[in-house]
Amino acid sequence: MAATRTAPPVVIGVDSSTQSTKAAVVDVATGAVRAVGRAAHTVTGEDGARESDPEQWWSALREAVAAALATADVPPSAVTGIAVAGQQHGLVVLDRAGRPLRPAVLWNDTRSAPQAAELTAALGGQDRWLARTGSVPVASMTATTWQWVRAHEPSVAEATAAVRLPHDYLTERLCGVAATDPGDASGTCWYDTAAHAYDPEILRLLGLDPGLLPVVAASGATPVGTLTPDAARALGLPAGVAVAAGTGDNMAAAVGIGLGGAGLLDHPVVSLGTSGTAFAATRTRPAAAGLAGFAAADGTYLPLGCTLNCSQAVDRFAGLLGLDREDTAPGDGVVVLPYLDGERTPDLPHASGLVTGLRHTTTPRAILGAAYEGAAFTVLRALDDLLVACGLDPSEPAVRDRPLRLIGGGAQGRAWRETIRRLSGRPLVIPAATELVALGAAALAASAATGEDPVRLSAMWGTGHGETLPPVARDEETWNRIDSVLTRATPSLLS
Repeated sequence: MAATRTAPPVVIGVDSSTQSTKAAVVDVATGAVRAVGRAAHTVTGEDGARESDPEQWWSALREAVAAALATADVPPSAVTGIAVAGQQHGLVVLDRAGRPLRPAVLWNDTRSAPQAAELTAALGGQDRWLARTGSVPVASMTATTWQWVRAHEPSVAEATAAVRLPHDYLTERLCGVAATDPGDASGTCWYDTAAHAYDPEILRLLGLDPGLLPVVAASGATPVGTLTPDAARALGLPAGVAVAAGTGDNMAAAVGIGLGGAGLLDHPVVSLGTSGTAFAATRTRPAAAGLAGFAAADGTYLPLGCTLNCSQAVDRFAGLLGLDREDTAPGDGVVVLPYLDGERTPDLPHASGLVTGLRHTTTPRAILGAAYEGAAFTVLRALDDLLVACGLDPSEPAVRDRPLRLIGGGAQGRAWRETIRRLSGRPLVIPAATELVALGAAALAASAATGEDPVRLSAMWGTGHGETLPPVARDEETWNRIDSVLTRATPSLLS
């Protein structure tokens, strides 16, 4: 009788983002992606509001996992772990039965700008917040959104029996355990990144009972339980599959690239998606106004600058101009600040888009190119602040010439690549792997199942390797022109 072939172990990494859920089935030994399933979300709201139904995230997770397993050519018994990486900051409030009391308020909802200013003052100013949480409250951080709910929907706040982040909510649906990790918790503005615990004074300021919050696991890779029978049936998986604590999407992307204590430290990354982010893993605890002083999923830190207006805003300009997104030319004196949803870095929650420098000779292609330049400038300026927060001098040759890893959907576009090269003057590395958030979540799941360090696993898989583009001379003229317009416009036109 022939021996029965045992399938090699795989894990599932889930990327639950603003617009969709992706589930990647990944080979534990090699990091090979066997299949990726996808399911869309719906985002609603206008005039600064951005909301989604958490139940839809759970439905999308089940749909994405089913689609991935259907094409992965592995038996369900081969799955040994699962982890969720979710969009950061979103506020999920639950009743006593664990049901959402209202739609989740998302990270790009800017209605809580007044609450952000009030909270900053109530604790004693920016420096007090930086010393505690590593971040200053801005519209969309979970603490400010909670205050908005308390002010505008007091009956909802009163009825709240549990407060979760998006990834916490999904992890609890998987294993029945209310758990989060230091990385995603550090985006709430009520987690003390120095003490590695919820801050009791800030919770009192928020009127938030710590008993409503999930337990903070040691890391995003910590096994916090196994699939419940109900979750196992819903996903078509064995009930004993390990569930990792999981983390936020930015922390998972860092793991997916191989950033962390067992990998790359102080190496800059820019992600071009709906939002633009600049981040790096470091052992230096960040505390700089204008940056989010996050913890990483592996015990290091992940200072991050986040802009609200990136690829989606530039695509909107392409649509208005009737152009393909790649049909661009340099801005030719035009400056576009594409702050269509307000802006977070710089902190201009009430800003709108600004176009200046138009001439009779200006072409639509130049206006679109200027939109790229404005979005790229904003995220690259945050990158310079990030490097300083890591204890580095951005002008030092060893720092200036360090390759910039470019990820996210925009990283696949020629116009984005060339604009980032021209305005940064840095060599670029474009990782070949495109589902880095899901791969980072898969590394956390594999770590929960095997005990291996997730960053070391990711580095072994080689997920951060890819095409290298040499540097070009930095376009100082365009940089300085955009900087001058932003400086002059901020006091009036953008606030």
